Amino acid sequence: MFTGSITALITPFKNGDIDWKTFDQFVEWQVAEGSSGVVPCGTTGESPTLSHDEHKKIVERCVQIVAQRIPVIAGTGSNSTAEALDFTHQAKSAGADAALVVTPYYNKPTQEGLFAHFKTLAQSVNIPIIIYNIPGRSVVDMSVDTMCRLAEIKNIVGVKDATADLARPLVLRERLGNGFCQLSGEDATATAFLAQGGHGCISVTSNIAPRLCADMHSAWQKGDLGTMSRIRDQLSCLHRALFCETSPAPVKYAASRLGFGTDDVRLPLVPASASARAQMDQAMGKVGLAMSRSQAA
Repeated sequence: MFTGSITALITPFKNGDIDWKTFDQFVEWQVAEGSSGVVPCGTTGESPTLSHDEHKKIVERCVQIVAQRIPVIAGTGSNSTAEALDFTHQAKSAGADAALVVTPYYNKPTQEGLFAHFKTLAQSVNIPIIIYNIPGRSVVDMSVDTMCRLAEIKNIVGVKDATADLARPLVLRERLGNGFCQLSGEDATATAFLAQGGHGCISVTSNIAPRLCADMHSAWQKGDLGTMSRIRDQLSCLHRALFCETSPAPVKYAASRLGFGTDDVRLPLVPASASARAQMDQAMGKVGLAMSRSQAA
């Protein structure tokens, strides 16, 4: 079971290439700050604009740096089943603990197509698979019925739910029990998701506030609702700022403010606008992130 604050890692770039030195430092910082896991090559890692070679090297490098201290859940999804299969095989051979597989985007498969896609991956690669359901980016929404069918396959172990539908975790828990791992994909509603039966969050915010995010989830697990609520409220301004423009442009700017490389993104994304930067600066100042990072350095 994957629980707690799991960071959807950014991919640092410099002059168009991956900034490996910054990547190494960033992953090490995530472990040191108490993150419960990391996800390389997800949406926040700009997986759509990584070459296949870059994608595989990032997963390998992440596994090496983490060195089994926390779980590595590799993003391996694609709108091509054959491509997703290749990425998933590679994640398994690299030593990843699980694969995060997005619902195929653009080609808009039916529910039966979604079932066949995930069944093929699960039966071909013996690695725990987490379904990534994000209709806002993939344009398809996996139904609860389809997810329950897939949950009958042993190594399909959970879902990253980015629908922001807070009724779903209750429905899934009712039908599948507490053993099916439910991870929020929405930072702003992560604590509500936990209260509705969730187990953790694959987070964008934890890229820049890993300790706070980790402490919030730890407080929930301990039943310390006062601390959880205080940190939830403290982070709310960050959640809003990080999604004021298309992610990961704002979070890469924020990471650069903390000393982690540049804010470069790959086209068709562009760096955060002046307005977005101002919002990020204000939110980071309110939370005290820039000060805490400089003191830690």
